[in-house]
Amino acid sequence: MKRDKEIKVENILRKAKKLACEYYALTEKPLGVTGEIAEYEAARKLKLKLAIAREKGFDATKRVRGKLVHFQIKGRAVSPSKKYIGRVSRISREGKFDQVLLVLLDYSSLDAIEILQSSRRKVLSRLEKNGSRARNQRGQLAISQFRSIATRVWPASQ
Repeated sequence: MKRDKEIKVENILRKAKKLACEYYALTEKPLGVTGEIAEYEAARKLKLKLAIAREKGFDATKRVRGKLVHFQIKGRAVSPSKKYIGRVSRISREGKFDQVLLVLLDYSSLDAIEILQSSRRKVLSRLEKNGSRARNQRGQLAISQFRSIATRVWPASQ
C-alpha cells in the first residue's frame, strides 16, 4: 500500500516537472513547484521523512545515531554550468531545525544536480553577518555563500 502511494507521488511529480519546464520555456517564469520538488528529491535521495505541510521551521526529519534531526529544505533551479549563481529562498530563523539542505535542480528538467547541507549554527551566523539587506532582513544567502559553509551530501564525493 505504501509503495503504491510512493509510485503515484513519483508519477505526479514527474508530470509536474515536465509541465513546469514547459511553462518556464514558454514564459521564462517558474511555475512555483520548485520547493515541493526539492523537498521530495531530498527526502528520496537522503532517506528523510517529510513533515506535514506548514510545520514551523522544518520540512523533514531523519534519525541519526539515535537523535531525531530536523531539516529545513530549500530548492533552487539553476543552469548546470552556472549552478552557484542566484539566491537561496528565505531561510526561516524560527522553529525547530538542526540542518539546512539546499537542493540544486537543473532548470531544464528539475532533476537534482546536487544537495548541500549546513548546520543551523553556521547558517544563522552567516545570516547575521553585517552587510547585506537580503541576508540580514530577508534571510537570503547567495548560493555561493551557502556553499561556502556547507558540505555536499549528494551525490557522494567523487
